[in-house]
Amino acid sequence: MFMKKIIALMMMIVMALTVAACGGDKKADGKSAGKLDRSKEFITVLTGPTSGIYFPIGGAFSKVVGEMGYKTSATATGATAENINAILTGKGEMAIAMSDSVIQAVEAFGAYQGKPKAEDLRAMMGLWPNVCQIVTTKDSGITKFEDLKGKRVGVGAPNSGVELNARMMFEAHGMTYKDAKVDYLSYGEAIDQIKNGQCDVAFVTSGLGNATIKELGTAKEIVFVPVEGEALKKLIAKYPFYVEWTIPKDVYGTQKDTTTAAVMNIMLVSKNLSDDVVYDLLSGIYDPKGLEVIGASHATAKREIKLDTALRGIQGTSVQLHPGAIKYYKEKGLLK
Repeated sequence: MFMKKIIALMMMIVMALTVAACGGDKKADGKSAGKLDRSKEFITVLTGPTSGIYFPIGGAFSKVVGEMGYKTSATATGATAENINAILTGKGEMAIAMSDSVIQAVEAFGAYQGKPKAEDLRAMMGLWPNVCQIVTTKDSGITKFEDLKGKRVGVGAPNSGVELNARMMFEAHGMTYKDAKVDYLSYGEAIDQIKNGQCDVAFVTSGLGNATIKELGTAKEIVFVPVEGEALKKLIAKYPFYVEWTIPKDVYGTQKDTTTAAVMNIMLVSKNLSDDVVYDLLSGIYDPKGLEVIGASHATAKREIKLDTALRGIQGTSVQLHPGAIKYYKEKGLLK
């Protein structure tokens, strides 16, 4: 009888150890980590210029990924166009890009006219809005878009995200570049020219609170040219990646709020990453600790990057979600 009790006790211990072993390979959210070895995966996050918003926010994403146990680095780039090409050519695993440029690449129109459709691009998550801010000064006398006729306008570097927005907005207002004296200047260069009296208007597509615009505001009284009414409706109808947005007057100290359009930034991800890795990355990013790290990188990130806005700029467009992202969002109830 004594021996039977000993044997029974030993069997109970073995069973307990077996259960513990089976349950020991679990992630913090309770799902089995399976065969995924984070330490063997390298995730390069492609950001943007060091002077822009992409760089600190992209760096924060890399930090979250690193804290999860992945090997990672954040790389400064020329932003959207360069990032799209880098993802397609295998030079990165995650990349921030403007959704309008991504859609043009996928559908081969606009700046990507005549090029093969970039059907291998995959999206991971929506990020924050890039607001189209058409900035001028009070002394220019410009108050509406039609006033750009005959004016010196900095529309952005050729085929940049800013310049693509400018081109579409001219179109929505029944105008073309021939109606103005267009110069293909980056918005930083254009704003410098405004300070020097050599340019009247600059197209700036960025997060609100742009440092370059704020700097202009210390020297001159700034005014924003609205995109509104029928022109805004036409813009959104033809290019549904735009959304109506407002530039609040307290952001730059202007006299009034300004209606305009915005384009969502999204996070691209390599098609070659496994479904398990992408699912796992999203689990870490949308974990409260992950969002805290990302939110600390910039006020825009803290305000805009959250689970309930994860599909902005992606859902309803031609941009495909990575299968690992689809699985994650279905489990969270954001996709059916």
